[in-house]
Amino acid sequence: MLPFHSWVFLMLVSIVDVAALVLFVVCWVGYSKFAIMRSKTTPCLANILHGYRRQWMTRLLERGNRMQDTTVIANLERNVTFFASSSLLILAGIVAVLGATEKAMFVLDVLPFMIKATRVEWELKLIVLLVVFIYAFFKFTWSLRQYNFLSVLIGAAPRTSEEISDEEKERFINQSSRIASLAGHQFNFGLRSFYFGLAVLAWFLHPVLFVVVTLFVVRVLYRREFKSSTLKTMSAVE
Repeated sequence: MLPFHSWVFLMLVSIVDVAALVLFVVCWVGYSKFAIMRSKTTPCLANILHGYRRQWMTRLLERGNRMQDTTVIANLERNVTFFASSSLLILAGIVAVLGATEKAMFVLDVLPFMIKATRVEWELKLIVLLVVFIYAFFKFTWSLRQYNFLSVLIGAAPRTSEEISDEEKERFINQSSRIASLAGHQFNFGLRSFYFGLAVLAWFLHPVLFVVVTLFVVRVLYRREFKSSTLKTMSAVE
């Protein structure tokens, strides 16, 4: 039977783990909600890219040959497919580790800065990691389907020789650019899952490190979406 001070230590570790997990969920969900709300009033990569997508669809209607447009969509689909396939490989690896938890614990327990964890705690961390990448897989595959829908819309776009009203042109531009932006948003959600998945990896070392890396991920995401040099360049801000 473990001595009293060992039970106190394990209880404190469990409390820190739970607090770290709660903070992780709050940061992930909270940042996603914050980014959506903030994008409605502040320039960011999401709304700047939507403007470029509208320009793309406006100019598409002026081109007779639209091969370059289908090439762009095919390139976007390849990028999404790569990450969707990577998600499946990662999920397979996590399931394999779940089947060999004791061996994984033995390998990492020799590290001097590793905090001692029970098998149940290890499996819980692996399940959290599994959920993160399942979410990423669903986001990437939905993004891929939406790019397929965009391909159909472009295939159904009126030819330059056709006489169509300004209202029909505007409807096509709105629909196609909106679908393109929705696909881009889903891809972005999947990428965020990869970032937060890296934060979960830190949890296997120490819950405090998990908290630090989670906050760091939020900071990186915020700077890239709202304060990056890329955003300034795309919005033509010197």
